[in-house]
Amino acid sequence: MSLVRTLWLVAVFALTLSIQPGHGMAYTVFTAVLKYYRSIAPEPVDAVPDAAYFERQYDFIVVGAGSGGSVVANRLTEVRGWTVLLLEAGGEENELTDVPLLVSYLLDIGYDWGYRTEPQEGICGAMKDRRCRWPRGKAMGGTSVINYMVYTRGVSEDYDNWERLGNHGWSYADVLPYFKKSEDVGKTTPLAASPYHGVGGYLKVQEPTWKTPLGPVFLRAGRELGYQAPVDHNGPQPLGFSYVLANTDRGTRCSASKAFLRPIRKRRNLTVTKKSFVTKVLIDPNTKRAYGVKFVKNKRTVTVFARKEVILSAGALNTPQLLMLSGVGPADHLTEMGIPVIKDLKVGYNLQDHVSMAGLVFLVNQTVTIVESRYRHPKYFLQYAIDGMGPYTIPGGAEAVAFTTTRYSDNSTASVPDMELVFGPGALTGDTGGSLHRLLGMDDEFFERVYGAYSGRDAWGLVPILLRPKSRGRIKLRSANPFQFPMFYAGYLTDPVDRKVLIEGIKQAVAVSETNAFQKYGSKLLPVPFPGCEHEEFGSDAYWWCATGLVSTNLHHQVGTCKMGPDSDPDAVVDPKLRVRGIKGLRVVDASIMPVIPAGHTNSMVYMIGEKASDMIKENWL
Repeated sequence: MSLVRTLWLVAVFALTLSIQPGHGMAYTVFTAVLKYYRSIAPEPVDAVPDAAYFERQYDFIVVGAGSGGSVVANRLTEVRGWTVLLLEAGGEENELTDVPLLVSYLLDIGYDWGYRTEPQEGICGAMKDRRCRWPRGKAMGGTSVINYMVYTRGVSEDYDNWERLGNHGWSYADVLPYFKKSEDVGKTTPLAASPYHGVGGYLKVQEPTWKTPLGPVFLRAGRELGYQAPVDHNGPQPLGFSYVLANTDRGTRCSASKAFLRPIRKRRNLTVTKKSFVTKVLIDPNTKRAYGVKFVKNKRTVTVFARKEVILSAGALNTPQLLMLSGVGPADHLTEMGIPVIKDLKVGYNLQDHVSMAGLVFLVNQTVTIVESRYRHPKYFLQYAIDGMGPYTIPGGAEAVAFTTTRYSDNSTASVPDMELVFGPGALTGDTGGSLHRLLGMDDEFFERVYGAYSGRDAWGLVPILLRPKSRGRIKLRSANPFQFPMFYAGYLTDPVDRKVLIEGIKQAVAVSETNAFQKYGSKLLPVPFPGCEHEEFGSDAYWWCATGLVSTNLHHQVGTCKMGPDSDPDAVVDPKLRVRGIKGLRVVDASIMPVIPAGHTNSMVYMIGEKASDMIKENWL
């Protein structure tokens, strides 16, 4: 057993004995323990010293080691004659980020940028300062280090729609091979024989090995409501209830870095520099060609040059910021910020996200759920540390999912879901250490007033997720200073239809609780109205309309801010080859290119985008 894992056991054992359930001290102490382990955990040693990065030329410079950048760095270095520099603002993962259930603890120990949205009327009312928390990964592996690991791709209609919008080569038939190329579901699993899944790729996709007693109950409830259960949500018939597929490997997180970078870190043509903050893409204003980047490392500004391309994979929030800082973006906004305009494009527009409502709690009368204080027992830590088994292997607490339709779904595509329900075998009443409500960014007073009286009670949660939002947001620069966070205007629920669909999802969640399957456990909705909504009849549409304006949450699924589209689309930032329009040698490979958000968990889609982009780059230069 490693030193880090041994120390981890000692610390959590001491924590278990010394911290009483419900005390905020548990969160504080546990976070301090995690920070300590992060500081002592060994990191892979990069191939060259820092000085070697200065004034160097590479064939390709990849900005961001998240899901897109990790794939691109891997696939481009398959060409032995090409050199690739991979720049990442964060540091390395360690054994603590491996633990799937601890995701809510990771955000306060340096793996998250710490972004929050700008205040908006009608959303995030129960969040601190009325601002939604938008976690984004700052590490080797990007947001795949702090996400919930759920692996769903959307449905065929999503990508066929991209094709109809003029993005030729992005139909479902075109992208399915790239999903399969990355994937490894294991040779011995039932999915191995499916034409919709892959075996032998870098990315592990597995069903959780540990399940609570309520997991089968959720599937029975689905069948009771007329849905198929279980079902392969990545197959041709996605509607139904099933256990999650997740990016885990034998009980540990399988991030983009672990999957695509760790196996190839010794390739001689790959150079990786961590804790390297890119401040600008260098673009010749006359030739309109990107030729390098500037970044800050160890308080020194470094300039590196690209012979072929600069590839931005910094994510849907950071890539548009970097483009605008470099003179590519809306001319009026750049002029306002005092940035010389090199190319006028709609960068930062078309922002989309899967808004959700994570405040639903269903009480049960048996000890069958995850209560944080209960699972601090040393036997569970030992079970995970020694065998990689037990409750700590659940991917962020998400055990199962359902894809459904509401009465607002398009009748012509009735089999295409517009709602997702994520089943968690725990809930906010079991958040006795405070990690979950801090993850959500929920105001402490609001949390205490709604859930405090039921602290430690067994309960389960169901999170309705709006899969096909009509609302759009925008990202703007706060200033020309690259170290100032941008301004994020979520735009959640600005289209009233979105709120109506989300309310339908809430009512579907309540219906799941009311099935015979769950009534065997006395399941009932927590009977505490949200503060500010007491004037409405509890459980009515009017009440839920109010409630969705208070508990507005998300799943780290922001996309669309550098929209892909044909030349005829005035809002497009990149073309279907992902090249920035009007700029040579500059490409975007991340979630920001999605023209319309698919009905699934976006991390899987970014892996696909990275795989397809790598082939397009090879085709271009070979």
